Amino acid sequence: MVDLVAFSIAASVVALFVVLHYTKGTGWQSQPDISQDILEQRASTVPETSFPEPMNRTLGGGGGAVAIEGGAEGDESGELEEVEPDKQSPADMPEDEVEYFEVEFAKEGETIEVASNETILDQGESEGFDLPYACKQGQCVSCAGHIADGPAEDHVIHFEQETLSESEMDDGYTLTCVAYPIADFTIETGEAP
Repeated sequence: MVDLVAFSIAASVVALFVVLHYTKGTGWQSQPDISQDILEQRASTVPETSFPEPMNRTLGGGGGAVAIEGGAEGDESGELEEVEPDKQSPADMPEDEVEYFEVEFAKEGETIEVASNETILDQGESEGFDLPYACKQGQCVSCAGHIADGPAEDHVIHFEQETLSESEMDDGYTLTCVAYPIADFTIETGEAP
């Protein structure tokens, strides 16, 4: 059986705690939002890169991937190959050395003149062509195109191209974002190996 006196005392005590709790409040206050401060502090400690939008690493850019050749398993020399110093970009070519080449964009149905110190992609965009690209750094194949006239290296110089293999370039594939013309040619844009 239920003891009515004990039940009423317990209910009274609970009711008293509820009343006291709501009359003086919980006393809890939320902490200030520090997320923006943390993001700014993190961004100030990470060096910026020149990696452009879209798909840029949001905070502080990030570092580029670096591959070291040599030192493979079974390599007894124990020495790493020396990394070549940075080559000068064709974009930095003096104006008196600039040459102009006729580049036919097959899908766009137009032939334009491209300077040897401009990339195929940049000049195509300047002409109003809607050409595919993503990184503009030669690190993906979004901007790839195909030169049917032979090996790509006979028609363009790739500056810091990191994606296409020698055999793909021999088959005529090029990355328009880092390709500078050295001859006249026809290109089929949006064609990846």
